[in-house]
Amino acid sequence: TKAKACLRTTPKLCVGTSYTSAQINLGYRYSKGQGAPQNYAEAVRWYRLAAEQGDADAQNNLGYMYYKGQGVPQNYTEAVRWYQLSAKQGNASAQFNLGYRYSFGEGVPQDYVLAHMWFNIAAASGDENALKARDLHASLMTSNQIAEAQQHARDCMARGLKGC
Repeated sequence: TKAKACLRTTPKLCVGTSYTSAQINLGYRYSKGQGAPQNYAEAVRWYRLAAEQGDADAQNNLGYMYYKGQGVPQNYTEAVRWYQLSAKQGNASAQFNLGYRYSFGEGVPQDYVLAHMWFNIAAASGDENALKARDLHASLMTSNQIAEAQQHARDCMARGLKGC
């Protein structure tokens, strides 16, 4: 494909293209030091290129970079912003990550109801760890809070994750 050719020939030529899969691949390689020297700032650059084109995986990865402070100053609020963009497109990992941000109050006010809601949604989207996290958080909540979280999750999913 053109994206693979972009990576194989001159990765720098991928800048300004819509080859988000190639851009994410380069971000990953720089992030992990696989096939390129580890360079978090360069990873952020590539993830951002794809994230700004609306790619949910890149948005989640960029959120993680902000969460960890890798290649950018640590910024939980910015991490949550990117996780939200990704989560609302159905990315289960971003939904799971949002659950934890609400659980610990990192970048958002601490809110077990919203944490539970996002873990429910992540589980429905296929994240295997989300059920355990949801059940753990349920032990910290009242039955009314759990019912509220479950209703929020149902409503959110019924709206196609719009306005969540």
